[in-house]
Amino acid sequence: MLDQIKVVLVGTTHTGNMGSVARAMKTMGLSQLCLVAPKTAPDGQAYALAAGASEILANAQTFESLAEAVADCSLVVGSSARSRTLSWPMLSPRDCGLKAVAEATAAPVALVFGRESSGLSNEELQLCQYHVCIDANPEYSSLNLAMAVQIICYEVRMAHLAAKPLPEVADDEKYPSSAQMENFYQHLETALQHTGFIIKQHPGVVMTKLKRLFTRARPEEAEYNILRGILTSMQRLEKIDQTSHKE
Repeated sequence: MLDQIKVVLVGTTHTGNMGSVARAMKTMGLSQLCLVAPKTAPDGQAYALAAGASEILANAQTFESLAEAVADCSLVVGSSARSRTLSWPMLSPRDCGLKAVAEATAAPVALVFGRESSGLSNEELQLCQYHVCIDANPEYSSLNLAMAVQIICYEVRMAHLAAKPLPEVADDEKYPSSAQMENFYQHLETALQHTGFIIKQHPGVVMTKLKRLFTRARPEEAEYNILRGILTSMQRLEKIDQTSHKE
């Protein structure tokens, strides 16, 4: 189950943090590390700080974008230390561990951590179904990257150890992958442009709010297929109308 859970680091600047994260992961039984657009590849300092977890660094996958790294995941949770203008569904670290372990039985799960200085961008956080925030001392909430990863991985491990054998997830309870949802959002935006509901040059915040709506609703795979079918039928009807007007 834990092999299905990825730790994804975005834009990591200090290679030593990669090694410290690998060590934090291994102590909690996680092994899948993904690096998104790192400033530098893991070097000697990274391997020195890995302290026995060098195989996690050696096997780490590197991606150019977060979307690529989480494309196969049905659950993506992004760490966020600050409140955003547009609120998103939130999880506590404990609930994050429970949800990650439960959903890892059916599909890959990603736990995403941002840059040391600025965290994840709003666009990257919108690729996540949930955000997780560590409830630290408000007067001094400074956690380094490896500390944050250690806390979340600890909750994952506790949830894993406490979990009873779970039945297989039924087909009608499975969720579309991150890549499928991104395809749906592109399809939805194109359809709304064709109907004139949004203007291509000025989409405003409509698509962001619609993403939040569908993230909150979290459609299952069967519901996702229905939504795609509705959009396709809208576009087909529009083509018929355009043809009839030409005639």
